[in-house]
Amino acid sequence: MGYSHMDSIISGRKPQTTPRKIASQARARATVDALVEATARILVRDGFDRASTNRIAEAAGVSIGSLYQYFPSKEALVVAVIERHNHDLMTIVTAAFAKANGKPLAAAIRLLVVAAIDAHRVDPELHRVLAEQTPRSGALANIELFQRDAHSIFRSYLEENRSGIRVRDLDLAAFICVTSIEALTHTAVIHRPDILVDERVEQLVEETSGLIAGYLGGADRGPSMTV
Repeated sequence: MGYSHMDSIISGRKPQTTPRKIASQARARATVDALVEATARILVRDGFDRASTNRIAEAAGVSIGSLYQYFPSKEALVVAVIERHNHDLMTIVTAAFAKANGKPLAAAIRLLVVAAIDAHRVDPELHRVLAEQTPRSGALANIELFQRDAHSIFRSYLEENRSGIRVRDLDLAAFICVTSIEALTHTAVIHRPDILVDERVEQLVEETSGLIAGYLGGADRGPSMTV
């Protein structure tokens, strides 16, 4: 029988969320990839509560025994899905930061806002499910890891371009900017897709970019800010 989330709650045990072993050979990696992909499909289609290791194994075309060779629970599979999804998002964000480096502040911020929207458009249904289900799967740290990575990269950008930044506390500035961009783009993509059509998406990019650039000092805000 597959892993039971309710049994774990009743017994008081926390589900294991780390893989049992790492796939090194091509065939093993294909098995793991099939399991992770099947988990993502089932999460989107049926939600976390109805997902089970038995259903995931069947959807992946893998025996339940093979599944348990690599993953001790469905929570561990969800963590693997989150890690893959975060990697896809960070690929887009990292590329945008590379393009933004050395550009004027307003142009750089615009690139980053567009990248944030593009990142949230990577499988938005899966993104919604992960955002809703991650705390229950015990993998909240994995979502927070994406935020920390984005914060670290943005902090480095501010440091390298601090001559055009009026805010003095760059760590706090990076937190405010990354959190603001994340909140706006996440809400738009997940909850307000009507904003992301035609000229409205361009307006969202311009307004968000202006908000962030103005805070950092990219707009005429009068005296130098202190934070």
